[in-house]
Amino acid sequence: QLIAVSKKKSVEVIRQGIKAGAKHLGENYIQEAVGKIDTIGKQSAVWHFIGHLQSNKAKIAVQYFEYIHTVDTLKLAKEINKQAKKIDKTQKIFLQVNISDEETKSGTDSKEAIELASQISHFGNLSLQGLMCMPPFFSNPESARIYFKQLKQIQEKITARNFDNVSMEHLSMGMSNDFKVAIQEGSTMVRVGTSIFGSRE
Repeated sequence: QLIAVSKKKSVEVIRQGIKAGAKHLGENYIQEAVGKIDTIGKQSAVWHFIGHLQSNKAKIAVQYFEYIHTVDTLKLAKEINKQAKKIDKTQKIFLQVNISDEETKSGTDSKEAIELASQISHFGNLSLQGLMCMPPFFSNPESARIYFKQLKQIQEKITARNFDNVSMEHLSMGMSNDFKVAIQEGSTMVRVGTSIFGSRE
């Protein structure tokens, strides 16, 4: 699946993207996304939240997004589950794994991902769909391959545990510069903005 990353794009540009066939749209900032989704319509596309999510914004994220790709703590998962329960929704989520252990990147430690998946499996209003990662940026996409392979290995380990409410059918990895390598390594969702909408102003 191709997620067209529409952050910082105008409503008009996004509408053109939908008209051209974009079915899945990714947004990074809650406040910005809410205005756009209200204007364009929630039913116009499948909306994915792919930015860093603070617990106090979980309520809005649950109301507006079908998928949340960036769950990286038990605290956040608990809050999303609580908010989803209030509106009788099963929220589809991904675990964001900090595969490169960069201090500047969000994501759970790769060693803790299995334990976090186990804890999340007990939440009745969450459906853990898979894993997400953002490897370091390399000018040569081939350099990212090792990180995509690592995420795939974690996916396989979690799948083998057969946790409740955990399907692990998706790997959200690969962006404009490295999505081809990501797909070769098993990605099922790539997050592409620049290649579709052009560079952000």
